[in-house]
Amino acid sequence: IPDGWKGQSWGSPKYDFRVGTQGGRKVLHLKSNNDSSTISKEIKVDVKSHPILQWSWQAVTLPKGGDARTSATDDQAAQLYVTFPRFPSQVRSRIISYLWDTTAPVGAVFKSEKTGLVTYVVVRSGPADLGKWQTESRNVLEDYRRAFGEEPGDIVGVGVMTDPGDDYSRRRGFYGDITL
Repeated sequence: IPDGWKGQSWGSPKYDFRVGTQGGRKVLHLKSNNDSSTISKEIKVDVKSHPILQWSWQAVTLPKGGDARTSATDDQAAQLYVTFPRFPSQVRSRIISYLWDTTAPVGAVFKSEKTGLVTYVVVRSGPADLGKWQTESRNVLEDYRRAFGEEPGDIVGVGVMTDPGDDYSRRRGFYGDITL
């Protein structure tokens, strides 16, 4: 796990994360096998002053039949999380997960059936751009208002995840810079 980041505190993650370079850029390479693996970094950002989140990522494989809209197929190759706390944080925080899904349509916004804390925003869908670097830009302030119908507090964390899926297949993905 890279310095300054924390591993997840649930499940049985099989961390295989490596920081390296690819095409002249510094990247985080995530591989997952048999369980999801998530790392997060605590930050504090006033989303009203800094609403634009930008990141680059590359998905290498997608879960066969993955569709985050239902619990049974809620598996993705790549996700980026943004966390907004509410007390008590373990049960009330608000989390937006930007994801690269297999079948859910780009632009879809919906709650995770696995946890009520997470609302998904589908940024990429399907295999068309697999193996290619993609740069994404989202207005997190607008996404939060649309998802939760209220004003947000500060962003207190970001995280990246790869999920092998309920079929326990392998996933690979890369992340580049993440900026607000």
